Amino acid sequence: MGGRSRALAIIVYLRSGMLIAAVFMALGLLAPHTMAQTEPAVPPQKVQDLLKLMGDPEVQKWVDAQKAVQPQPPSGPAGAADDGMLFATALARIHRHFTDLAAAIPRLPDEFATAGAAIGAALEGYGLLGFALIFAIFVAAGFGAQWLFWRWTSALRAWIAASELATVRDRLTAMAARLVYGAGSVAMFALGSIGAFLVFGWPPLLRPILLGYLLAVLGFRLARVVLEFLFSPPELAGFGDAARFRVLPVSDPNASFWVKRLSYAVGWFAFGWVTVLLLSMLGFAVPSRQLIAYALGLVLLVMGIEAVWHRPGHTSAPLQEGAPARIGERAMTWLLSAYFLLLFLLWVAGAMKAFWFLAVMVALPAAVVMAQRAVNNIFRPPGTAQGGTEVPSVLAAIVERGVRAALVIAAVLFLADRLGVDFTAMTAQDTFLTRVMRGALSAIVILLVADFIWHVAKTLIDKRIAAAGVQGEPGTELARRNSRIRTLLPITRNVLMIVVAIVALLMALSSLGVQIAPLIAGAGIVGVAIGFGAQTVVKDVISGVFYLLDDAFRVGEYIQSGSYKGTVESFSLRSVKLRHHRGYIYTVPFSDLGAVQNMSRDWVIEKITLTLTYDSDIDKARKIVKKIGLELAQDPEFAHSIIEPLKMQGVDQFGDTGMLMKMKLKTRPGEQFGIKRRALMLIKQAFDENGIKIAVPTVQVSGDDDPKAAAAHRLRLKQQADAAAAAGSGA
Repeated sequence: MGGRSRALAIIVYLRSGMLIAAVFMALGLLAPHTMAQTEPAVPPQKVQDLLKLMGDPEVQKWVDAQKAVQPQPPSGPAGAADDGMLFATALARIHRHFTDLAAAIPRLPDEFATAGAAIGAALEGYGLLGFALIFAIFVAAGFGAQWLFWRWTSALRAWIAASELATVRDRLTAMAARLVYGAGSVAMFALGSIGAFLVFGWPPLLRPILLGYLLAVLGFRLARVVLEFLFSPPELAGFGDAARFRVLPVSDPNASFWVKRLSYAVGWFAFGWVTVLLLSMLGFAVPSRQLIAYALGLVLLVMGIEAVWHRPGHTSAPLQEGAPARIGERAMTWLLSAYFLLLFLLWVAGAMKAFWFLAVMVALPAAVVMAQRAVNNIFRPPGTAQGGTEVPSVLAAIVERGVRAALVIAAVLFLADRLGVDFTAMTAQDTFLTRVMRGALSAIVILLVADFIWHVAKTLIDKRIAAAGVQGEPGTELARRNSRIRTLLPITRNVLMIVVAIVALLMALSSLGVQIAPLIAGAGIVGVAIGFGAQTVVKDVISGVFYLLDDAFRVGEYIQSGSYKGTVESFSLRSVKLRHHRGYIYTVPFSDLGAVQNMSRDWVIEKITLTLTYDSDIDKARKIVKKIGLELAQDPEFAHSIIEPLKMQGVDQFGDTGMLMKMKLKTRPGEQFGIKRRALMLIKQAFDENGIKIAVPTVQVSGDDDPKAAAAHRLRLKQQADAAAAAGSGA
């Protein structure tokens, strides 16, 4: 990935993270401040007796009476004390969690022995080797059914491989067919393995063990199919050039690497999940199951760190001088490793609220970025490369923003569930915190809608600007319309962005309970004050509006105003940028322009002046010039630019050295210079061939008509000069 695309990805990642962080931080305000364990410990017998006693009606009546007479705490703020109590409670819970884990270690041998005896009884008649053989047979049956499906669908795979993918519709059709094929492959594996297993009867304990691990293998196969659909690694068989069907625009090494690593990680997670669930059936206590889960999770941590350090493009070689890009790459590797380690430590500590908060905060922006790349890749225009920087289509913008909103909403609901936030109860309550929370959620919805509207409108404008960037024939109506579009639409886009941002901000503040009427009134007063203090800026903006309404100039046109001249490159709300033909650029406020001379509209007339000697044949010269004009008008290089051919207008005046002849040429704007140079070259050649002389400045010295007398006079003057010099030296 290039530096520019990487920078854009980072900007999108940070922008998404800032938007999402607001929701999650608001959810964190309502969440209970205690750290929950993965599963609550089984209460001891005394606690169970206490709970039964609390359920007695007379005891409940006595407790209610005590609450009625209990003095209420002061209503003043106690933030520092509450924070300290919450922190102490969290530390106490973590300490109790580790104490339970430490106490469970000595019990593990006995629990393993008990579980082994139960499994041995369940495997009676089979044995461990027989169990493994049965498991392998059903897995092989699943792969066999999958192989039959592969044979039956050869025509489908051949059709997919032969797809041209010339249009977005072809691409979507082929990808949908691949997805159907993958779903059918997984379904056949499930039918051949789990379906065949369910046909037979099994002992009570053996049945869930076999079924659980078959489901784990099915989860691995499902993850593999989904990842192959997303990444389309080059080793994917049966589809020809698999990279053409790639949903995520990555390189071939990255596709192969991440399909393997992620599928193995999902498979190990499924194996661990099933193992921990089966341990509860075998009588393992919660702390014991947690210890085994942490041991299995340690393998998952190692797999994650290994993938980070060995991902394609990463190198652990020493940094060389002048390689700034690798510094950021190495820093990212260390940050990801520290992130995975922190997640593992939070999980081991039982701080599940912090675990889920941190996991979603990082995973959601990454998912948003990947979804954006995938949608832009799928809906890219025909004939463009994967991962290109072309302007996305309107449909791509709608789908991408819709997917982003769905991901954010799903993450909010998931995190609210993990943090224990009850939206129904929150709606029924009317406290300050619930009002703030409802307002924050409404503000997030408003911002998501505004983001959707802005990006769809921006994509429409960018597509129109890109289409107008194709240069037509100079001077045609199409060229003029495209030039005006390139001039006005960027300003319209900036104004629209400001309007959407202001309206969304005011609506978000209103949903948070902020009175926006005083803000609007205050903004009006401040605007008037700023207007008085910045009259020049206001004058610039208003002048620019009228210049654009008058269509005085457009982007790409060459203009001159006073001492400023150049090609119009861009506009802002108060100034225009002019690129001089020598390279430097002027930034001119609109109020300083005054009268504008536009040299790029419709046509121009180029005047040519030549001085011929007085003995030249004027009629012959006129015919030569006319012939050259007709030849230039028929030349394919200049024919499209010449409106009226070159012709001689006649003698303009008599000069000191000859007759001044005037010629003119009518061309399209900006094309006259090259035509003039070619015309002068042809005229010089033709005049030389026909004996017509171009006058040049001369100096004529006249003397005596008799050369001998002139020579004698010069000799006499020389002798007089020599005599005078000799007399001077003798003296």
